[in-house]
Amino acid sequence: MAIHWFPGHMNSTRNAINDRMKAGLDVVIELLDARLPGSSANPLLAKLTAGKPNLKLLNKQDLADPARTAQWLAHYNALPATRAIGLDASVVAPAKALIAACRELVPNRGGMAKPVRVLICGIPNVGKSTLINTISGRRATKTGDEPGITKLEQKIVLENDFYLFDTPGMLWPRISVEQSGYNLAASGAIGRNAFDEEEVALELLAYLRRHYAELLEQRYKLGEVAALSDEEVLAAIGRKRGAVISGGRINMQKAAEVLVYEFRQAVLGRITLETPEEFAAWQAAADEAEAQRKAAALAKKGKQRPQRG
Repeated sequence: MAIHWFPGHMNSTRNAINDRMKAGLDVVIELLDARLPGSSANPLLAKLTAGKPNLKLLNKQDLADPARTAQWLAHYNALPATRAIGLDASVVAPAKALIAACRELVPNRGGMAKPVRVLICGIPNVGKSTLINTISGRRATKTGDEPGITKLEQKIVLENDFYLFDTPGMLWPRISVEQSGYNLAASGAIGRNAFDEEEVALELLAYLRRHYAELLEQRYKLGEVAALSDEEVLAAIGRKRGAVISGGRINMQKAAEVLVYEFRQAVLGRITLETPEEFAAWQAAADEAEAQRKAAALAKKGKQRPQRG
């Protein structure tokens, strides 16, 4: 699914990160969605902040599959100059753990002469504003369930020698990993006008049928979903939820809205849409496709070049 979304304020965020890097920065915190840690990691941010110690916060872990969260934490903690912790942004104690984790990454920083300067980033609607309000003990930022609430960079003093710089949520110009596009849309990171909800619901169902069939069957009182197609399962969900229109037909758009909403609210259960191994395979396939695309473009350009004689 092609998603091209790079609004002006996101371009401003990129410039703000560049400026913050020039002004001095000790640690980069990237807030990830624990239900899709790989897909919610911004490759553009990795390029902008290369070389800086990194803290990965797997937010919304109370909505995610605990076993898969453990896999992702182990994956990130095995990387150099990287720490990872899971949290629910509404719980005070785990949220404050990020300060200790950042100090561990830069043990030579601290005190008024060398305050720890931290940049916190994340895709839209990942819960960053809620987290900041929790750890600061005040309503420092606006919160909401729509992407793009935070619009300007903010400096927040969490301790006398610990400065947190907040930035608006930022996506990247083109999502090359197709499955990431579907997962981001299902999670609510992308505005609903940027994707087809029924298409996203069918992709979500395809994954749930393979990995969380029992949760589907229990929630919607279905028989064995393995015997049904994705369309048949979505139609069955619509029928169970009263999305029936004239002639006994199913309103598939309404059924899709029900499924996506109930996934986001964890009504279906605690679900994670990718493992580290799955995401690595998706990324490798996307990189190969991109290399082939560039090679084809170069070959075409070479053929079009006028011959000298």
